[in-house]
Amino acid sequence: MPSLTRADAERRAQTLAVTAYAIDLDLTGGDDPEHPTFGSRSTATFTAQPGASSFLDIKAVDVASITLNGAAVDPGTVADGRVELTGLAADNTVVVEATMGYSNDGQGLHRAIDPADGLAYVYGHLFLDAAPRVFACFDQPDLKAPYTLTITAPQAWTVLGNGAATATGPGRWELATTQPLATYFVTICAGPYASVTDEHDGIPLGVHARASLAESLRAQAPAMLQVTKDAFDYYHQLFGIRYPFGSYHQVFVPEFNAGAMENPGCVTFRDTYLFRGAATDDELLTRANTICHEMAHMWFGDLVTMQWWDDLWLNESFAEYMAHRTLTAISGSDDAWVDSTMSRKAWGYAAERAPSTHPVAGSPAPDADAALQNFDGISYAKGAAVLRQLICHLGDEAFVAGITAYLTEHAYGNAALADFLGAMEAASGTDLTEWSKVWLTTAGVDTLAAAMGGDGLRVTRRAPEAVPAQRPHTLDVAGWSGGTQVLAADVVLDQDEVLVRADVAGSVGLLIPNAGDLTWAQVELDAASLTALPVELPRVSQAQHRAVVWVALTDGLATARVDPRLVVDIFVAAWPLEENSSILSRSGALLTSRVLADYLADAEVPSARDAVAGAARARLESAPAGSSQALAAARILAAATRDVEQLQRWSGSVDLPAGLDGDPDFRWLVLRSLAGAGAVSAADLEAAREADHSMQGNLGALAALAALPTAADKAWAWDQLVGDHGRSNHERNALASGFWTGRHTDLVREYVAAFHRDIPALEGRVGQDALARVAALAYPRSVVDEATITATDDRLAVGDLSPAVHRSLVDQQSVLREVLASRRAFG
Repeated sequence: MPSLTRADAERRAQTLAVTAYAIDLDLTGGDDPEHPTFGSRSTATFTAQPGASSFLDIKAVDVASITLNGAAVDPGTVADGRVELTGLAADNTVVVEATMGYSNDGQGLHRAIDPADGLAYVYGHLFLDAAPRVFACFDQPDLKAPYTLTITAPQAWTVLGNGAATATGPGRWELATTQPLATYFVTICAGPYASVTDEHDGIPLGVHARASLAESLRAQAPAMLQVTKDAFDYYHQLFGIRYPFGSYHQVFVPEFNAGAMENPGCVTFRDTYLFRGAATDDELLTRANTICHEMAHMWFGDLVTMQWWDDLWLNESFAEYMAHRTLTAISGSDDAWVDSTMSRKAWGYAAERAPSTHPVAGSPAPDADAALQNFDGISYAKGAAVLRQLICHLGDEAFVAGITAYLTEHAYGNAALADFLGAMEAASGTDLTEWSKVWLTTAGVDTLAAAMGGDGLRVTRRAPEAVPAQRPHTLDVAGWSGGTQVLAADVVLDQDEVLVRADVAGSVGLLIPNAGDLTWAQVELDAASLTALPVELPRVSQAQHRAVVWVALTDGLATARVDPRLVVDIFVAAWPLEENSSILSRSGALLTSRVLADYLADAEVPSARDAVAGAARARLESAPAGSSQALAAARILAAATRDVEQLQRWSGSVDLPAGLDGDPDFRWLVLRSLAGAGAVSAADLEAAREADHSMQGNLGALAALAALPTAADKAWAWDQLVGDHGRSNHERNALASGFWTGRHTDLVREYVAAFHRDIPALEGRVGQDALARVAALAYPRSVVDEATITATDDRLAVGDLSPAVHRSLVDQQSVLREVLASRRAFG
């Protein structure tokens, strides 16, 4: 089906305006295991230019009838997901009766069966252009309208949605009419959900999850609801605008593609945020941050919606920034910003290095499929960093005043970049023309460096050659020596080099540009600092400074400036003494999933694994039993160790670290390591799946089975990944993530060609959002060879790839090029 183009959307918006939708869904069917369906009746009222023509979006299994202003429209005229509406009146009503198909790829109306109890669950994820798979509509973000939904469902089910749901009879539900919403925000969550409800400041609250997760939900609901309440108070105080969408439900749903989705009044989250076993502090922080992020969207995105997808930063950058700001305010801790550095900004810098890099705002989005590719670390993490720089430029008071004016003026409508900039200029009295050009509409990341000399501190800025721009940076520089901070300098870098007169209390062993992580830039550590890191980094007491160093090392690996063996040495020295949970988890993952898995040559890996495992064992032994630090250490040890006997004891629940008895997710991590080593059988893994008869148990088993290092096991896993077996989006992801595990290059080399043949062929069976994830996870990055690069070049040259698959191939190939460059430099 063709993707909606911006040109078509603009013409349609000039032709008509939607006044209301009434949607009636019948969810009582869906029992056909091959092709489950549901009934949909859509009534849209809209005004139009008399005599004009336009089109309605419908992506149905079968269209029974269409009437426009009482006159029948031939359902056979529906083509490529559209039906033409001609001879429009000033006021119009179109009614569509259709049968729609449930999905298992996380888009549209997704239906999943919980293997724990056999119960079915449904949720709507209509982002980005999946609404026509649920109801007939004018599917574009600037045709907002109020919605009234009625639902028929099995009697044992609970129904939730954007409006408050009321049971009006056995299996019959009515949802309160909403405020004007964009089509992609509409959702329905239905099934035998377990619920915990509350109320705060007049707002009804609820958290919900599958019945099999009821115990975890009840245990964790108080903490999640407290974050929700505190965030509501903060947003109300900051914006002076009350939450506008009635009740506020948070639903943890199965097989969700993203982290969460900001549907007004009914936010959906991936249900792995409900932890079945032990959770580290950074995992709890990530969940709280996600809650705050989605709540920020109630204002940024839901109340005021972007005109078109090229301004998605007006949604995501603001929610990203506000989440960190809010969590810092309500927790009284800077841990949210440290976590942002380690997880979000590292993700964003990787996106900036990729060939698909793009500006924060105004990135070309000629159609919806192209726009989907811009939901990445640039639109989130870079956009949030740019907002921090804007605050440095204008002051926080003017920033908040501008935000409030922007939200008030465009409430329940749409806005664009010019509207936001106009509000900021009016609030601050500052012309932002040049600032927005270099920070918002020009792609690229600068590289910052610092050096001490006899004349002071010299700080330099180097713009990328491909997209040069004169970006001003407000930042700080820190110097450390033997555990003492001997230099603290604030810098405004508005030219390529500035000299700062700074007081230095002794010699500087480690010099960290952008130590407080206030700006968006790659940090290039000087040679002396790199050499000193094994000694100096463990003694740096500021977690934010340590986090900036780790991200600088990550970038240095990717750009072949830092030897991966040095990173192992730094890890061995610093990790056993690290306290911050985000740094422990993210730097540990850097070592196990990138340095050991990709960067090091094969001959270097055994000794490096032993060193990393030794550091993890040391941290496990020094950490308080059952603590977040101990859990992080146990996970890294399980991923890195070559001690098969220890892994086998752990898999049998023998000698487990405190707090991990009966933790099913930790057991699957251990079993996956054993599978990659060939030290467990498929029968053993199937027995483990039977013992953990759950969705997560099934995914853990699939990933471990795909990791088994035999030709037969690889053939089975690949067939399950790409064959027509009814696998869900998450099942394909699990198979793809396990398939390339371990250094079994000769065994999997033949699948380089299979990838380039079979993954693009999933087009049409798997939606673009899900397919992008599968393609990225299944890319043969572990076959570190120029032949893999050539195979991707050859496939790209054919020119028939969807935007999602094309970007995944281009970006993953770029990551492989980084690894090859590193091996050439340090091999």
